[in-house]
Amino acid sequence: MPFTTRPLIGGSRHVVSAGHPLAAAAAFAILEAGGNAVDAGCAAGIALGVLQPDLVSVAGVAPIMIRPANGEVVTIDGLGVWPAALPERHFMDVRGGVIPAGVERIVVPAAIDAWLTALEMHGSMSFSDVAAAAARYAREGYPAHAPMIETIETKRAGYERWPSNVAIFLRDGRPPRVGERFVQTDLANTLDRLCAAERKADGDRLAGLASVRRAFYQGDIARELVAFVRAEGGFLSEDDLANFRCRVEPPVAIDWMGRRLYVCGPWCQGPMLAMALRQVEERGLSDLAHNSLDYVHVIVEILNNAFADREHHFGDPRFVDVPLERLLSREHARARLAQIDPDRARGEMPGPIIGPDGADLSALPREDHQPALDTSYVCVIDRFGNAFSATPSDGTYDMPIAPGLGFAASSRGSQSRPDPDHPAGARAGRRPRLTPNAAMLVSGEDVMCLGTPGGDVQNQAVLQTLLNHVHFGMSLQQALDAPRFATFNFPGSFSPFVYNPGAVNVEEGVGPETIAALKAMGHAASVWTAYEWQAGSVCIVASDKANGLVFGAADPRRASYSIAG
Repeated sequence: MPFTTRPLIGGSRHVVSAGHPLAAAAAFAILEAGGNAVDAGCAAGIALGVLQPDLVSVAGVAPIMIRPANGEVVTIDGLGVWPAALPERHFMDVRGGVIPAGVERIVVPAAIDAWLTALEMHGSMSFSDVAAAAARYAREGYPAHAPMIETIETKRAGYERWPSNVAIFLRDGRPPRVGERFVQTDLANTLDRLCAAERKADGDRLAGLASVRRAFYQGDIARELVAFVRAEGGFLSEDDLANFRCRVEPPVAIDWMGRRLYVCGPWCQGPMLAMALRQVEERGLSDLAHNSLDYVHVIVEILNNAFADREHHFGDPRFVDVPLERLLSREHARARLAQIDPDRARGEMPGPIIGPDGADLSALPREDHQPALDTSYVCVIDRFGNAFSATPSDGTYDMPIAPGLGFAASSRGSQSRPDPDHPAGARAGRRPRLTPNAAMLVSGEDVMCLGTPGGDVQNQAVLQTLLNHVHFGMSLQQALDAPRFATFNFPGSFSPFVYNPGAVNVEEGVGPETIAALKAMGHAASVWTAYEWQAGSVCIVASDKANGLVFGAADPRRASYSIAG
């Protein structure tokens, strides 16, 4: 039997896979108590904001995809908008083309509303039920874990900017040590305040959820947050919070390899996964061995095509005309494939096929590409057949913790371009172009949910995982364990939008001969160590209706974990 780093997890009722073991445990407890996939997914998602506060904010972003057992797939964007008071060209005229760290990059915190919207639409439990584990983890603490400590150490200068961050992450003048109890009392109190608001509500479960929303977006919490942000020089207002609701939208979908792929809309990078897989299907892989030189070259160049279209076209569709139908067409896939030289790397990002010439990228910084250290993931399938996929995010090293509240408001403005005329440009009321995105793959009666942290690596890791499983026939865990590679031949998604023409990182398990040959083809290839955390941390759950089973797998590259029952 082929070796895997972890066993393939399976059960007959329900399964969860999440970015931290205690988040998976929180979701599993909800499932065992009779809750459904949405209840469990929200429990894990809120808990990830406590368990991975370096990667996820309780008041950050949380794109969600839900497939009810007998309904249509729906997405909740879980993404805030730029405050109404943002001046038209603030980052160009005042900040010299930079979106600085700190409160100026705050967009409306969306995660709380995203969880509440999911619970209202398809949940069965109260907010207090699903937030109980998160509140307990915050108040009682949990053992500090190595990935969080590495983030704090790597981004220590960011944490040291603000006393409120130092008080939580650098107590006693240092990061916590592995295994030390890590407590977040202010965050626990904030969660308790939300639960107390629900208990005071008159009426049914929905009335309680509405009371939680008012407490966060219109009550004392909103006033305290806005007072702090304004004092620090930010633009967020009480009206921004009071008027905010997440957008519920149909997913983007394509037929692929006899299956139906669902991704989120072009307000995030989700559709580029569908575009890349469309090109893979048009080209075919029957002549390519897994992780061979030709395979890596072809997949990298296809990804470069998809990233180019993301750069040239993606943005909030309420402000930008995204030619999505054409971008997803087989004709466009064939046109992009025709640009690939099978023997030579292009060495720079391709220009657009649709519309005017692309923007001049020469002014973008070029330096070592370091991925953004944020985002986690959770997916769930329950005994009823409901499926849940969510990618909560927003870190704490580039944003001050709101004193007394224990959370950092969403810093996702860092993914808007400073020029408001760019498709993803910063503009009042507009959503940034998000990297976190959720996905599902449906085959007949069966559904698979999968996703990962990793910024610009997210869709690359998911694409390779899907090909490993669907095309190469690997088990779910084998598909996660297999060595990965990633291209960075495009402007990065986070300020300062670093552009590294031709850059490719390859895990050493691909083999030194292949890596050397990639360099000879013109790829600026660098080596990642085996199971490099920067290569993503994919979680998967999948149903097998024919056998009455569910399965889960978790990536060994980070602290992901699966539980089934």
